[in-house]
Amino acid sequence: MMNSFLTKVKGGLIVSCQALEGEPLHSSFIMSKMAKAALAGGAVGIRANSVEDIKAIQKEVNLPIIGIFKKEYPDSEVFITPTLKEVRAICKTGVSVVALDATSRKRPQNEDLKEIIHSVKKEFKDILIMGDTASLNDVTFALKAGVDIIGTTLHGYTEETAGCNISDNDFAYLKEVLQKSTVPVIAEGKVDTPEKAKRVLELGVESVVVGGAITRPKEITERFIESIKQVKGEEF
Repeated sequence: MMNSFLTKVKGGLIVSCQALEGEPLHSSFIMSKMAKAALAGGAVGIRANSVEDIKAIQKEVNLPIIGIFKKEYPDSEVFITPTLKEVRAICKTGVSVVALDATSRKRPQNEDLKEIIHSVKKEFKDILIMGDTASLNDVTFALKAGVDIIGTTLHGYTEETAGCNISDNDFAYLKEVLQKSTVPVIAEGKVDTPEKAKRVLELGVESVVVGGAITRPKEITERFIESIKQVKGEEF
């Protein structure tokens, strides 16, 4: 399974098709069409959130899927596939990879990352586990817990890494991750231009995940508007 997934996504673009509740495109139907458009454009994989979205996407495209389940709990900041319950739900959809927050932060209900991974590997022998990390300490933590793939997904999105950007200093952080990791690395998080995607692949990651820059038109529109404001020198 690992060789099959990595072979399919090697050197390619994985498109994250997500729209949370409250966002304009929140709809499993719309996300399935986003995935279809991504396939038509040359994407080699999809990253998707929720059982409903994953099932809808599976009906539209035959691409490997990295599945996640975003859910907030009151006792933790961890929300990407945070507990064993959500991990199991995603695994049951038959995705190639389940991704989960693999930071060292306290998990909901005091669950333990290593125990979650142990249970998953016992119950779902073919699925791969991608650890979404934010820092080099997280990478070490995730590797010890037994992840199969390291993702840079949360770099810049935690209290510890706030203000950081994966592309800073010619991707200096990513270079350190690549040196430290003993498993394949997938670049994700603020890779928002074709040039950045090209660069991370040149540095040696297995593949790159791009989300908002492709599938969130509201965010894309806002970026254009900000640039237009700078030209006009006014608010409108």
